[in-house]
Amino acid sequence: MNVRRPAAPLLAGWALAWLAAGAASAQGASELPVAEPAATAPTPVALASAASCTAVAGARRRPTAAAPAPTGPVDLSAARLRSEGGAQTVAEGEVVLRRAGMQLSADLLRYLHADETAIAEGEVRLSRGEDRFVGSRAELNLRTEAGVVEQPRFHVARAGAGGQARRIEFQGGRQLSAQQAAYSSCDLDAPGGPDWVLTMDRLDLDFERNEGLARGAVLRFMDVPLLAIPTLSFPATDQPKSGWLPPTIDFDSRAGVVISEAYYWRLAPNRDATLMPVISSRRGVGLRGDYRYLLPSDTGQLAFHALPSDRVAGRERYSLEFSHEGEVSGGLRYQLTGQRASDDAYWKDHAKILSSWTPRLLPRSAEALQPGRWGGLEWEAYTGVQGWQVLQQSDAAISPPYERVPQLGLRGRWGGATGLQLDFTTEYNAFRRARSSLAPTPALTEPTEGQRLQARPSLAWTWDAGWGWLTPRATVLASAYDYPAWVSDSGGTLTGQTENAHRSSVVPTFSLDMGLRFERPLSSLGADLLQTLEPRLHYVRTPLRAAQASLPLFDTAASDFNAYSIYADNAYTGGDRVSDANQITFGATSRFLSRDNGTERLRLGFAQRYQFSEQQLGPDVSSGSSRFSDLMLFGSGQLHERWHADATLQYNVDLARPARTVGTLRYQPGPFRTLSGTYIYTRGQSEQYGLGWQWPLYQREASGSGQCQGTFYGVGRGLYSKTDGRLTDALAGVEYDSGCWVFRVVAERTAIGQATASTHFMVQLELVGLSRLGSNPLKTLKDQIPGYRLLRED
Repeated sequence: MNVRRPAAPLLAGWALAWLAAGAASAQGASELPVAEPAATAPTPVALASAASCTAVAGARRRPTAAAPAPTGPVDLSAARLRSEGGAQTVAEGEVVLRRAGMQLSADLLRYLHADETAIAEGEVRLSRGEDRFVGSRAELNLRTEAGVVEQPRFHVARAGAGGQARRIEFQGGRQLSAQQAAYSSCDLDAPGGPDWVLTMDRLDLDFERNEGLARGAVLRFMDVPLLAIPTLSFPATDQPKSGWLPPTIDFDSRAGVVISEAYYWRLAPNRDATLMPVISSRRGVGLRGDYRYLLPSDTGQLAFHALPSDRVAGRERYSLEFSHEGEVSGGLRYQLTGQRASDDAYWKDHAKILSSWTPRLLPRSAEALQPGRWGGLEWEAYTGVQGWQVLQQSDAAISPPYERVPQLGLRGRWGGATGLQLDFTTEYNAFRRARSSLAPTPALTEPTEGQRLQARPSLAWTWDAGWGWLTPRATVLASAYDYPAWVSDSGGTLTGQTENAHRSSVVPTFSLDMGLRFERPLSSLGADLLQTLEPRLHYVRTPLRAAQASLPLFDTAASDFNAYSIYADNAYTGGDRVSDANQITFGATSRFLSRDNGTERLRLGFAQRYQFSEQQLGPDVSSGSSRFSDLMLFGSGQLHERWHADATLQYNVDLARPARTVGTLRYQPGPFRTLSGTYIYTRGQSEQYGLGWQWPLYQREASGSGQCQGTFYGVGRGLYSKTDGRLTDALAGVEYDSGCWVFRVVAERTAIGQATASTHFMVQLELVGLSRLGSNPLKTLKDQIPGYRLLRED
């Protein structure tokens, strides 16, 4: 699970910035150098205001960091300067006090020599970096860095918000106190008041102890109190602090209404934990937790979910997830990972909790690796175990994979990027079929366990002259197996008895990879480009070893056919099969690069394989009579500054029709405007259409002002299966950006079975410059909508 840092009011942020600015303006020698009067008036202070249509579309950028504390000499200029008996220096008329990164202006400034105090009166204006402050009176002590500001108004760029207070007192860079403070990113002077505002009777900040305390805090939205807390404690700096996080509310079709609130526990600077009580209207009361640590040579995380009594399932439900990696003396690295769920249906009922790419195969593993070097030989010794928890369902059972119990190996490399190179891998594996509560009955020829010892030496020589390359390579895979095999009677019928089978295989492979590189300047559509042409030939010769067909498949599967695997020596992944081959693969790639910055604007290419002799052992031996493989065509790039495309076509030469097609086209004319379409086709299996979007739907204007008061955005993604005749996965929602707050409503539908799906509703109110309230859909939107951008950057 993700750990969120405490969402304390960003009032502490602007207070810190103001304090740094005020204290910095008070630093310097007791004698101020006098400069010529300023030729221009001080820059007006820009306070928070209602965003126009242009501002709403363009103000979304990452908040700026606080400016560094001003240093160096102080420069004072004014229309009139006078000294009164050595007791004080008085500056009048367009008074400007400057220091690197800071400027203070006022109508009148008095400097008291005895206690080194500067008193600014009139319209006091202070700017530091992009932050702006206005007050009626300021008193700063240059020696102690203490002071007070009366009736301050402020705007802090890094928070995109500001406010006002009756009085602010500070003691150097250590403590700050504000009275009758109001904070918002909306216009405080708007008719009817700001859309949202956080008011406090008193705010005390202690930056040394990282403690902030707000008394009489009330958060109002549309003049409706959302939160009223007599006393609120929060971090006073950017460092996290133990405390309660804002509550969240989720709506899920399988869990009902889910309310949770997390407590963040700052154990140490390098260790923290989160505990989150969860109340589900359908499932009951549960608890989630997370513990993280970061040590000099170790890092890890442990997460859990406990539901003592699931009212729907009628039993206890839980999950565990952990990861740890570290390094000990001598360079030994190790890693531990694991996931565990209470039952087979957990992945459907609690799909958002376990962060697994394969929700029905939960991994657990332990690995250790020791690198070393001997002369010019770099080597690594490694060992590990790998297991799985298989979550089954009756209408779609899956075959459990094999576990490694254990794996031991040694691999090494000698040689550089060019010239002679030697690679070798020696590995021992003990395999065992993972246990499962429900699974298809495996074929009798598939053993439940077995052992495999392999050695794979490889010798290559690489020559690269820039305009071309050549790499001949010789590889040998030697394997020895020991596993229980079924016994057959004289008629070839399996008797149901087993005996230990000892099998071995030695498969040599020779390959030759070569290619050329051409390039030329090209001007197209007003762009200064560099076009490359890279033809490539790849020859492979592997003799047939028919005995491999009777060996078990412990970790081996057919490689996905794509623009990279078509140039591979072997059509399989894993160590149990090596396809026989007497083949040549030919293809070419052309790239269009920008000569200004070297970015790739477009890539086009093709590749096809030809078998000189008919292949006997391979994943495609029965796909057709032609010795030509499918033709692979691919392309990707930026067709225009607004258009992006990515497509792959696998064309079957026997059937004269596409075997597989994947294409994506995205139109992105500007920020927060993206429209993408996806087409996925696999002959005889599936055909899918996808659509994703983020687009402004409507802009609301203030009556008679011509200014935009807010923009509605539509967001979503849908995947429709033509084969099944249904919408498999869908995401749709609306975002409303008023300029100082954002409201999001998103619904997500995810297929969890042949005829079942889970629906999840997320509602969030983001008060810009303060916090986000509700369930967070932002990660879902970024992951599923191509080109999606946050209306407000993190």
